[in-house]
Amino acid sequence: MKRLILSVTLYLVFAVILGGCSKKEVSTPPTTKEDGLKAVSLAIKTLTFSGLTWYVKSGTGMGPGPNNWNQNNVWVDALGKLHMQIKYSATTKKWECAEVWTTTSLGFGKYEWFVEGRIDLLDKNVVLGLFNYPTAAIGPDGTNEIDIEFAKWGNQKNKIGNFTVWPAITGFPTTTYPYNIALTGTYTTHRFTWSSSAIFFQSLNGWRTDDTNIIATKTFAPLVSTTSLIPQSAEPVHMNLWLFQGNPPSNKATVEVIISKFQKY
Repeated sequence: MKRLILSVTLYLVFAVILGGCSKKEVSTPPTTKEDGLKAVSLAIKTLTFSGLTWYVKSGTGMGPGPNNWNQNNVWVDALGKLHMQIKYSATTKKWECAEVWTTTSLGFGKYEWFVEGRIDLLDKNVVLGLFNYPTAAIGPDGTNEIDIEFAKWGNQKNKIGNFTVWPAITGFPTTTYPYNIALTGTYTTHRFTWSSSAIFFQSLNGWRTDDTNIIATKTFAPLVSTTSLIPQSAEPVHMNLWLFQGNPPSNKATVEVIISKFQKY
């Protein structure tokens, strides 16, 4: 028992030192389960991208943010690339965001995104999320989530890259690893490799199939019970482009990010 208590204490210290501010502290909660059900009921549109079928989010005042979501802000072009936009609607007089998520759940393995766009120059109020997220059957909000996010959470001084793990159960801290990005071009690759005992994150310059031109890496391998800290159940994969706390881009400009390819293997 003493050894277990010591291990938990060590983990908490480790998470605070390496994690810095958790996503809970700097961001609003992720899309709620209620929002998710509402979004599914409104998601009359699906699309096919990278060999998978994805729901397209639609609705007003839904998280994260809260924000407004327009199905027309997401599309796949003739080359098979997925476009996501944040833009002001002259019809609704509101800024509208974009989100998609898979109709099926995916489990352990390597998740990889090939991205086009200067994500290092995103506005301080803009968030690009590449992540998995639990269904209601898996766990409540604030659990069972693995994120790669590009956001300054409304503060220009913050680092823009974020690797985040939301633990599989409540009662443990969320761990976030912020990192800087300074791109040499518009292409980047982002990955996490998810197993039952560890999560390995990578961001790389260019479209990479190897491990060169690394921007940042981090391994999350907790010292205590892995089933308490690392998600263990297959989950849908999400991609979204949204506004922190619903605030418009500070430069009032349309934002677009292209996901050239997603693959899981």
